[in-house]
Amino acid sequence: MELLNFFIFLAACFGAGVTGAAFPPGRWYEKLNKPSWTPPNWVFPVMWTTIYLLIAFAGARASVLPGNDLAMAFWAAQIALNALWTPIFFGLRRLKGALPVIGCLWLAVLGATVTHFQLDLWAGLAFVPYLVWVTIAFALNLTVARMNPDVTPLRPSEIDV
Repeated sequence: MELLNFFIFLAACFGAGVTGAAFPPGRWYEKLNKPSWTPPNWVFPVMWTTIYLLIAFAGARASVLPGNDLAMAFWAAQIALNALWTPIFFGLRRLKGALPVIGCLWLAVLGATVTHFQLDLWAGLAFVPYLVWVTIAFALNLTVARMNPDVTPLRPSEIDV
């Protein structure tokens, strides 16, 4: 693994993470009904920092291995979907509309996990916490959408960025 590759993958993670800063949860999210198993707010930045470091490591390891085409495609898909979910859920407040995105994200992370394992044990293991976290996030998104059916989505022109 070259250090430059790691920083390239980390930059992609940073790009996805910027959406979290651009579209923070805010007061409207705090007021939503949430299940009792919702992680405390401090857990989210800790988990995402850890996940981004791990998947940058995984991507950098896999990127130099022969036969990595599918793994790199899944890596790219998951980071794009990762970046897309936050503006839909937090920015547009489309709780149900974010479900297909996070469902596709889960599939992309599963695909990345499997294909990275096929190339390298450590790269595959690095994706496991992400798969667990996205599973929790999907369940949380679904439950919050069900518990808050009357949330009014915003139009793009109403987003305060």
